[in-house]
Amino acid sequence: MGGANDSLLSGFLLLGFSDQPQLERALFGVVLLLYLMTLLGNSAIILVSFLDPKLHTSMYFFLSHLSFLDLCFTTGILPQLLVHLGGSDKSISYGGCVAQLCVSLALGSTECVLLAVMSYDRYVAVCRPLHYTLLMHPRLCHSLVATAWLSGVATTLVQSTLTLRLPFCGHRHVDHFFCEVPVLIKLACVDTSFNEAELFVASVLFLVLPLSLILVSYGHIAQAVLRIRSAAGRRKAFGTCSSHLLVVTIFYGTIIFMYLQPARSRSKDQGKFVSLFYTVVTPVLNPLIYTLRNQEVKMALRKLWGRPYD
Repeated sequence: MGGANDSLLSGFLLLGFSDQPQLERALFGVVLLLYLMTLLGNSAIILVSFLDPKLHTSMYFFLSHLSFLDLCFTTGILPQLLVHLGGSDKSISYGGCVAQLCVSLALGSTECVLLAVMSYDRYVAVCRPLHYTLLMHPRLCHSLVATAWLSGVATTLVQSTLTLRLPFCGHRHVDHFFCEVPVLIKLACVDTSFNEAELFVASVLFLVLPLSLILVSYGHIAQAVLRIRSAAGRRKAFGTCSSHLLVVTIFYGTIIFMYLQPARSRSKDQGKFVSLFYTVVTPVLNPLIYTLRNQEVKMALRKLWGRPYD
């Protein structure tokens, strides 16, 4: 227990990309730019979804929650990453590491469920358009969002407790750029078979199951779209769903690589670069894709800025 207490008192060293100083300088500029774009883009989505009455639908209700998730997720991780990329001090307190662990677990798990909810919303919109407002009523939407948030909190309570109870025996060097479950488990100096099994089960529940539901939803959507006789109608339907599908592909693909692939089968740098996708890239893609490919959001933004629609 003395070694575990050492980590608690002195904190950890997040090695990140410290072995590649030139890469650190380049990443600092890229991460800073993408973080600012994430703050601006997701804040704009939340603002227009709240202010424009035309966007008071289930789709934009879910989208505003996704934007809020991304704002919180990036703010919990990227400022510390920027400090480490821009300076020589790579330390993080034990409390700071715990905060990063809980933020990444809770918000990441919530987003996994929320993306599945959004795919169901798109399924109803495309396959059951006449019953859309009846099926996706406000009470159901609020219940689905509450389920997503509560499931994220529940898995965080379980996984963070099991991970933080592991003795680290004075091991302080974390070969990653933020405190994440897989890398902290590798830091432990005892048998972690139970933790790895629990992490695998949680990954199946929050990654494989939601992704399966998404694929089923889009399978039905593809069948419905192919039955549309109008070419313009097919393009509109595909345009409505392609943005969501692109985000899903990047988000689930990178996290599955990190959480379901055996740690021994990837290099130490692979995990870091893969993690950059779902911590830095995906949060900035959400507002870009939904605004650039969605005419309703474009019009709402122009109205907010006081510009004419054309």
